[in-house]
Amino acid sequence: MKAVGVFGGSFDPVHNGHLAIALAALESIPLDRVLFVPARRSPLKDEAPAGSEADRLAMLELATRDEPRFAVSRIELERPAPSYTVQTLEALAGQGRLFLILGADAAADLPRWRDPERVRRLATLVVARRPRSQHEDRAAILLDTPLMDVSARELRARAARGRSLRYLVPDAVWRYIEEHHPYG
Repeated sequence: MKAVGVFGGSFDPVHNGHLAIALAALESIPLDRVLFVPARRSPLKDEAPAGSEADRLAMLELATRDEPRFAVSRIELERPAPSYTVQTLEALAGQGRLFLILGADAAADLPRWRDPERVRRLATLVVARRPRSQHEDRAAILLDTPLMDVSARELRARAARGRSLRYLVPDAVWRYIEEHHPYG
């Protein structure tokens, strides 16, 4: 049975920290592939993503194109908002053994998710450490990832001020942002 990592989020924009987490999961679990699942809109966030669905999807496809074990799924973009992880995992259930990849900050919010116990039954939790976040869950796999203090919110603010995101996002994503200006 294939081992499939499911890595959801706004990816607004996708950055090097996301890719480092996905690669750590590929290598340490190990996984056969990682599906990046951009959310239409998170039910736990007050605001919709700043980047359009088309921009976020394009940047994610650019960021993942050079790693054959990475793939992008449009499953949440094809459903009405908000995006619920439990529905995504139910839809992906036939693809293999599922591993839900989360940052420690997202894992801490799991009790607020729709049907968190079903999420735990559908997928093994894989938690990546984040700066200033701690996660204590004996049922989760804790990833040994480099601690990269990069947040998409900070990157959007930086881009809106006209500052470069070079070396913070993959080069192809940096070029896309420079050309298309999804953040102002």
